[in-house]
Amino acid sequence: MTRAEIFDKIADIIADRFEVDRAGINEQLNFKQDLDADSIDFVEFVLELEDTFGAEISDEDAEKLNTIGEVVDYIVAHQAQK
Repeated sequence: MTRAEIFDKIADIIADRFEVDRAGINEQLNFKQDLDADSIDFVEFVLELEDTFGAEISDEDAEKLNTIGEVVDYIVAHQAQK
């Protein structure tokens, strides 16, 4: 899966889960500042990512993911390890 395909899937999840306009989603979007996501929102998002991409994201790693771009980079890096 390409980086662009991963971004598109993540953007679709965010648009649906956080009820934001898909066109306004970019890699600099910050979960806490821009989406006003609380810890429960973020945990549910991470679980959905794990289901969508078949990857396990540790709690320690998840805490370091603040922007969409960081999530995309994480998924790209961890799919390459498979």
